[in-house]
Parts: sequence; C-alpha cells; structure tokens
Amino acid sequence: MPEKLTDRSVLDPLFSAGWRMVEGRDAIQKEFVFADFVAAFGWMSQVAIWAEKLNHHPEWVNVYKMVSVTLSTHDIGGLSDLDIKLARKMDALA
Repeated sequence: MPEKLTDRSVLDPLFSAGWRMVEGRDAIQKEFVFADFVAAFGWMSQVAIWAEKLNHHPEWVNVYKMVSVTLSTHDIGGLSDLDIKLARKMDALA
C-alpha cells in the first residue's frame, strides 16, 4: 500500500507546472486545455493506459477541449508517490 507524502517539497516542480492544492483536501488539481475534443480525448486515452499500469486512477472531467484532473490516493486519504508519478506522466503526455 502506498504511504502518504511526508516530504512536500516533491510537489514544488508540479506547482511550477500548473498543479495546485485542492482546498479542503489533500489532493492536487490541474486543468489541461487542448486544441479540440479529439486531442483531449486522445490524451485521456493515453493517460488511461498509464493509470492502469500504475493501478492508480484520476478523478477527471472532460468538457470539449478541457480536462480537469484531481489526484489523490483514496486508500490513504491523501497524496502519495503514485499521485506524483501520474501527474508527471500527464504533463509529459500533454
């Protein structure tokens, strides 16, 4: 089972890349904007493959060309290394 992050400095590069803490939760959030719906959905499909590999799934909402993502590890009630890994992969694929 993953463990809660104790070293919050690992979040700093994500904050620099547009991620932010979710108010009232131990979670991070980011909105990704793409050229159109097909590009957004294609990105989501790529992320879904990585989420399955990590066995860690995002909370996300897609409206046309925008995808809003929230990451938190529900099993531990907060952020873990899995959230950092998935956030980095999302940024790399975007």
